[in-house]
Amino acid sequence: MSKRGLLDLIISLLPGLKITDKISLLQAFDDEEKLFVQTKRSMEEILNHELREFWDITEIHEKAGSIDTGCRMRSINWVSWNDTDYPPLLRETYDPPAVIFYMGKLPNPEKSLLGMVGTRNPSPQAAEQAYKIAGNIGRAGISVISGLALGIDAMSHRGNLIGSAPGYAVLGSGIDQIYPSVNRPLAKRILDSGGAIISEYSPGVRPSKWTFPARNRIIAAMSRGVLIVEAPKKSGALITAAFALEQGKDLWVASCGVREDGKFDKRGTIKLADDGAEIINSACDVLYKWNMTAVEFDAYAAETGANKNEIIHSMANFLKIEI
Repeated sequence: MSKRGLLDLIISLLPGLKITDKISLLQAFDDEEKLFVQTKRSMEEILNHELREFWDITEIHEKAGSIDTGCRMRSINWVSWNDTDYPPLLRETYDPPAVIFYMGKLPNPEKSLLGMVGTRNPSPQAAEQAYKIAGNIGRAGISVISGLALGIDAMSHRGNLIGSAPGYAVLGSGIDQIYPSVNRPLAKRILDSGGAIISEYSPGVRPSKWTFPARNRIIAAMSRGVLIVEAPKKSGALITAAFALEQGKDLWVASCGVREDGKFDKRGTIKLADDGAEIINSACDVLYKWNMTAVEFDAYAAETGANKNEIIHSMANFLKIEI
């Protein structure tokens, strides 16, 4: 908990407010007492719009205290938008959560994360490619952030862990409500890796059809780039892609996601590619795009006479990863 006490947690729990309203209140107040003496009219003046309802601040305070106590008992931490430990890329988005809850250790802000998401019912080829890319990215020292869902999310987490990178999962529920429950052992492995389980929802909040799309913006925000491995026409992964584009992140699709085979719906990833998303064949494609600028590539190519494919194979041999 920050030196602001429960203030930020209280603000995050105020009902009937947009996320941007809560951020405004975080900026407007620096102690609980000042918040407690506000009237409905004074709050409307601060927020510059009418409030449909007003809250019982004493009740909210008690709820915040109960949540904070429960978190402490279960080794769940929470960090506010105001705190220095809050993920900086997430803070820069249009609608960052006022508070995030987490278990484990938040990612090093100096290191890039690769967002990897996709369908819950992938083709065998997509599952294999997700696992392989995530593993090789991990061997190169890059962590994957995903949503702990079945299918592509789980394969990406597992591959990255095999690559010995700390993992990061963002939930559409409270941290104590791992969903699906079959992935609880995977969540434990992520924590054991030195990574974190993250959520904007307080403990006890159950997943719903609304919470999953909302969590996708966090995956995109905390990533340097997002790889959509395979997605049907209607897929939550496409929501993540939209957030990535909105936030100015790299957006890629995996090569398996654009290979039609008639058995699996890949229309989502095919459309992304048709709309201009670059196609990723291996982890080396990501490493090439992130670790070597066009100027560096041209200079290296001129000096050695190597082409892009030769440079990528050289990188793979150096990093001891497969392509």
